[in-house]
Amino acid sequence: MNCNLCPKNCNINRESKTGACGVTNTLKIARASLHFWEEPCISGENGSGTVFFSGCPLKCVFCQNYDLSHKNSGKEISIEKLADIFLTLQDKNAHNINLVTPTHFVPQIISALKIAKESGLTIPIVYNSSGYENVDTLKLLDGYIDVYLPDFKYFSNALAKKYSNVSNYFEFTTNALQEMFRQVGEFSLDEAGIIKRGMIVRHLILPGLLDDSKDVISHVYDLFRDKIYISIMNQYTPLPHVSKYPEINRKVTNEEYDEVIDFALSLGIENAFIQEGDTAKESFIPDFSPETNIF
Repeated sequence: MNCNLCPKNCNINRESKTGACGVTNTLKIARASLHFWEEPCISGENGSGTVFFSGCPLKCVFCQNYDLSHKNSGKEISIEKLADIFLTLQDKNAHNINLVTPTHFVPQIISALKIAKESGLTIPIVYNSSGYENVDTLKLLDGYIDVYLPDFKYFSNALAKKYSNVSNYFEFTTNALQEMFRQVGEFSLDEAGIIKRGMIVRHLILPGLLDDSKDVISHVYDLFRDKIYISIMNQYTPLPHVSKYPEINRKVTNEEYDEVIDFALSLGIENAFIQEGDTAKESFIPDFSPETNIF
């Protein structure tokens, strides 16, 4: 069956060829481990049981996980092995299972979740994506996902075209977030402050593009008000592959970040995560070396 899971609708038979995501239908992951650098209500004290999938439909030029998204690095595994990884992360006291860039493997993930749940998987499932999603694909996940953690990268489709090579990011992401919210509703936390259900929308500020950041935040707040959390991130790290884009080949300044945060506060946003300290450094980029994995 030809693949149209993501909005690129490449219609390629991924049983025998690679799609726009860069990978075939065979599950491929680069890292599975406890992760401590997510929002506090996701990582908590024990860490988030994070599974990084290889390949990506969007392939942003500034991606901090470049080896996964552009070079498609990782290891091929079976659906049964993925289910076992979920259970192993639960055994390590992970607060949740965190699926990172999972769009192009949704059917396989559903199969793995079914197996794992039959074997005792009970912790929340987090769907961590670029936000660039087909609503029909998201509908397949209804009932399997407890927490949606999408990006909203751009308000301007011109910027989306320049940095992610898609001209319809805003429309697809807007529709995707509305479907995500329909499924999980308003956020709820457990007694320890760990999210059980709901949605957190992330926005990564890019240097010099503050007006677009403000437009994104205003748009998301207009859609959902304080029924969700907005995570406003300053951790943009200019890695070597963005040298072709000199306008974003630097870190976000403290003044730029403060300006966006002040704007968010002026809107009346109450439920937001902000970052303090030096998060824009390569040490905050996950280590994808083989010895860090549990598989």
